[in-house]
Amino acid sequence: MSTLILSLPPARPGPATEYSYTLTADGHTALRHAAAAPALLPEPTRPGGEVVAVVPARALSWQRVQLPPGLPVGAGQQTPRLRSVLEGLLEDRVLDDAQQLHFALQPGARAAEPVWVAVCDRGWLREHLQALEAAGRRVARVVPEFAPGPTATGRPELTALGTPEDASVVLTGLGADLGVAVLPLTPMAWAMARAGAPEPAAAQAGADDDNALAVRAEPAVAALAERTLGQRVALHTASQRALDAARSDWDLAQFDLASTGRTRALRKAGSVASALLNAPQWRAARWGAGLLVVAHLVGLNAWAWQERQALAAKQAAVRSTLTETFPKVQVVVDAPVQMERELAQLRQAAGSISARDLEPLLAAAGTALPAGSQPTGIEYTPGELRLRGVPLAPEDEAAFSARLQAAGYRMRQDDGSLLLRAGGTP
Repeated sequence: MSTLILSLPPARPGPATEYSYTLTADGHTALRHAAAAPALLPEPTRPGGEVVAVVPARALSWQRVQLPPGLPVGAGQQTPRLRSVLEGLLEDRVLDDAQQLHFALQPGARAAEPVWVAVCDRGWLREHLQALEAAGRRVARVVPEFAPGPTATGRPELTALGTPEDASVVLTGLGADLGVAVLPLTPMAWAMARAGAPEPAAAQAGADDDNALAVRAEPAVAALAERTLGQRVALHTASQRALDAARSDWDLAQFDLASTGRTRALRKAGSVASALLNAPQWRAARWGAGLLVVAHLVGLNAWAWQERQALAAKQAAVRSTLTETFPKVQVVVDAPVQMERELAQLRQAAGSISARDLEPLLAAAGTALPAGSQPTGIEYTPGELRLRGVPLAPEDEAAFSARLQAAGYRMRQDDGSLLLRAGGTP
């Protein structure tokens, strides 16, 4: 499943609004990245692809709250009551009216435990989602550009982004209670980042505090960041940042912007399937599964070949038996039928009778019929005897059939008469 990742502009959408996008097939490598108006955005390249919207760091604020005990906070329990509780907890912490803001709880949030709440302008987010949906790009997930918690590198990260005229840094991974900090690109930001870096990481790196931080920058501000911070930086493009954000567990589409549970389940299944099929970390598993399938196919073909050989050997043995026993048979079409025909001819030439002749059929019927049962009519064709006018009770019919079967014959009711045959299906 491919993914179209869109970065939401900080301004409200308008006629000239363009969205920076990254198109990926496996969630790790960008196939294409550019900017376009909503109607000109590409579509996911595979059926079932999803569209992910990334909320920029400057558009979000992060608040740490503790929910009351017993409050349902699951994905399917984001009720107006939970929304009211969040408004009450955050009313004194935000500058805008809480009713005009959108709230989103961190993944796996639980009541009576500290949780992170992402806060952004509800109208701004809704208008962008509606503009994309109107252009045929319905957003499946909304993720933050940066989120609190441990980073992918396991170290605090400082990321410089923007333009040389409006550069900023984003600090993440500094601690469980510090969240995400967006600051101007100044030496003060570097000092704050170093102060928040854990001491064990610095000591392990050889007492070099700089190694305790992962310092990255967009190409546009990389030179400025190195001059300002006095530190070498690793290049990290906006496209790479969008890919990192899309792989997170966050989904800001909650409360009135939430999808249905079925949609979430399908989306999760699609994401898992996409990861299994395309993600680099599953490459070994995919190779193993492929080799297992190939091994099974080879084994099945070998087993089928052996079965065909065994069947061909048995058929050859039957044909050989026929031609050796009856040398005058030159062409073998159906060996069992031809052998039976030849045996019948031998019996007829010798004057002997077989179980298909009239006398053995009459003898078997007379022995098996209940006492006093006399047929009103008898019809004979080679291998078959029909007795008419022999009414049998169900228990007598079962006993009659059992006695005939013991003698090597079969019986069935046919048009009010009893039909006897020698062996096989009646």
